[in-house]
Amino acid sequence: MDFGKVNKLRGEIMGIDSIVVAKASIEMAISSREEEKVLESKFKEKGILTVAVDVGGNLINSIPKIMERALVAAKRSGVIKDCHVHDGAIVGAAREAIMQVSLKATGLNVGGKIGIARSGEHLSVAIFMSIGELHLNDLAIGLAHRSVPNL
Repeated sequence: MDFGKVNKLRGEIMGIDSIVVAKASIEMAISSREEEKVLESKFKEKGILTVAVDVGGNLINSIPKIMERALVAAKRSGVIKDCHVHDGAIVGAAREAIMQVSLKATGLNVGGKIGIARSGEHLSVAIFMSIGELHLNDLAIGLAHRSVPNL
């Protein structure tokens, strides 16, 4: 059985699924500043709303600021509506993605980007980070998904 064809057919019948939205958030997180606008319009044509925001600093001290920046960016760009349920989904997914990279980054400086994507009820947050001191950097990526009502 060709699962690629099955997944493609399922996507055509059911619309955009969580895997496609997750890939979009990852692409936004790993994009350069110049690529962001091109990717945003490419995804918008496909029915996926996206936004990306740069983050950095000492990870532990920066966690609240990272979640706040993700929330503000998602609201300003129209990825989510200004409601309690959508706010909680963004903050929760951002926190989960951060926790996935935190084991490598605790106590160190980080720099990177959060990518957020949404289509219908699927919301995905990806965080891509360079971790370390001076020129001794490591890389990490975290990804989280939430289902949100399409208000």
